[in-house]
Amino acid sequence: MSEDRKMLEPMATVVSVVLRILLALAAAGLVFRTVHGGWAGTVVCVTDSSTISSHDAAGALPPEKGAQVDWIPRYCADAPDAHLRLLSTLGELPSALLLIIGLFLLHRLLKGAARKGIHTPRTASGLRLLGWWLLLGSPVAAIIEANAEAALLARLSTTQDFTAGAWLTLWSPPYLAVLTGLGLLTFARITRAGAAMREDLEGVV
Repeated sequence: MSEDRKMLEPMATVVSVVLRILLALAAAGLVFRTVHGGWAGTVVCVTDSSTISSHDAAGALPPEKGAQVDWIPRYCADAPDAHLRLLSTLGELPSALLLIIGLFLLHRLLKGAARKGIHTPRTASGLRLLGWWLLLGSPVAAIIEANAEAALLARLSTTQDFTAGAWLTLWSPPYLAVLTGLGLLTFARITRAGAAMREDLEGVV
């Protein structure tokens, strides 16, 4: 399997290193917050990207001739309660979990392919699992974050309400992640078919 292992480099090494760094940073952040006062002092802010204006910003930040400057309001809570901190966390945590778990699945896929071979049913299963994770997980994460930001904005702004239209304006559909997931599912079928052909040829020989 040495040839298969060579074919997976440098991606296998990069994914392994990045995953370890992210896990170390997440653990360090958790320990730091726990030791230094917990989560009570967390700053809670939200940006209303649905509101953009160029009237007031031009006076405070004059642009060059032929250009214009916009401002987007950003609301921050003076003394956020537990509910506001929870909404703030839900506005960021799903994407982080999607990334870390996705890297873990990719690391496991590459490690198994290097050990057992690329054209195997196990590799096909790993590709399929990663594909479904991106295909389903990325829209769910984006929807959770958009709803959390809309709810937080409704709490901090007197002009915004928590409605379906409010979170839709804050939702950014993860087109690339969904297309990548579909591509991985396709490659999973191709890999499984190749593995079956390989087993048939080995049986004939």
